[in-house]
Amino acid sequence: MKKSSLIACAIGAGVVGYLATVYAVDQGDKTLHQQYLSQANLVKADPLSQQAFKIFNQKGCQYCHTTNSEMPFYANMPVAKQLMEHDVKQALRQFNISALMEQVQQNKPISEVELAKLESVLNDGAMPPKQYLLMHWRSDLSQQETDILLNWVKQERSKYYADSEVVPEFKYDAVQPISTTFKVNDAKVKLGEELYHDKRLSGNNTVACSTCHSLTKGGVDHLDTSTGINGAKGPINAPTVFNSVFNIHQFWDGRAKDLQEQAGGPPMNPIEMGAGSWQHIIDKLDKDSALKAQFDSLYPKQGISEYSITDAIAEFEKTLVTPNSRFDKFLKGDKTALTQEEQEGYALFKANKCQTCHTGQAMGGLSFEVMGLKDDYFGDRGHITEVDNGRFNVTKDQNDMHRFKVPTLRNVALTAPYFHDASAKTLEQAVDDMALYQVGVKLSQSDIDKITAYLKTLTGEYQGKPLK
Repeated sequence: MKKSSLIACAIGAGVVGYLATVYAVDQGDKTLHQQYLSQANLVKADPLSQQAFKIFNQKGCQYCHTTNSEMPFYANMPVAKQLMEHDVKQALRQFNISALMEQVQQNKPISEVELAKLESVLNDGAMPPKQYLLMHWRSDLSQQETDILLNWVKQERSKYYADSEVVPEFKYDAVQPISTTFKVNDAKVKLGEELYHDKRLSGNNTVACSTCHSLTKGGVDHLDTSTGINGAKGPINAPTVFNSVFNIHQFWDGRAKDLQEQAGGPPMNPIEMGAGSWQHIIDKLDKDSALKAQFDSLYPKQGISEYSITDAIAEFEKTLVTPNSRFDKFLKGDKTALTQEEQEGYALFKANKCQTCHTGQAMGGLSFEVMGLKDDYFGDRGHITEVDNGRFNVTKDQNDMHRFKVPTLRNVALTAPYFHDASAKTLEQAVDDMALYQVGVKLSQSDIDKITAYLKTLTGEYQGKPLK
């Protein structure tokens, strides 16, 4: 047989083998998708949500982007197993849709971050990846399916997150103006404000909540790491207290579920406020007759206690919201609120996918993301410490290694230095680093300047006055 004939036979055999494998994969996928769909309960979901769910299922999104999906038969085969484990690990670093799939079935609000991430990959045509489509021909999204999913994103935003004052041009943007006002007990707010500034919550009466989270310094202290009791230095940069009520959890690693739990942390931390015990704090406050009278009136059952102290502080912190930034006014139709450079900065902010994580009213605080998603941030920085583990320190889940709560961008011009480790000393450096390590883009100086100019328009008002 001629050499050319042998080559042709080999190529033919390879093609047949490839097509047979694709067919087997397709049949396996089809069986799993039908099984998963039969187990789903879409009775509560509206028609468009049902369509979206079925597309996610049919395209096999759950294989790589959930933690509990049954994997196809070939997942345990040599080579394929290692490849899939790598793909799943990388996929979960960026987008876990487990909660999304459950929320669709339960007719509950989808996270603003998940909607933003989905919108981003749909607009980019980045999913499913090309290498995945080599073996999963049915998984390619048609234009009609893409449009269905994009319309679903708009529907969910309109249903749960849209601001009626936003002009049509920005109605469906991932970022919205601060408009939420939180119902509070005014008397508790007054008490909480007093406690927030009260140094008696520390062991030696030298440190208050406001020491590290000053309301005259953007809600921070402008230090790399805060100075606590007896001059002790903390291991991490203090995040702003302004707009923290929007956060899904508190602290960089999310170890506190809400504002009240967060308020109870620093007083007992030996290098922050170092009170030693709540009884020590209670004994000091109990000697203040005027303060005691407030507690007895507002908390007749508890009086002065850990619960009442932290509850009052949390109630006060609910009021630390900063609406009416120039950007908010721009979204509501005031075209003069932003300069041309600042408007171009917002366009670049979106073009570089910043809004996929810095989303919602607070433009952050709604998810935990890997620091160094596209490049090795910690490898470049070096000197890794325990706090660099991020969310992992709380969950002990390897998927949470180096994952941190996304900080709010509201008032960001006032909160330097930046990141959990304060490694970015200026806003320009923060923009440059985020583009490189989170998006994989090296921005030009012109683009950095424009995005920075835009970010400076996010400074809002507190108690009716511009924050400074």
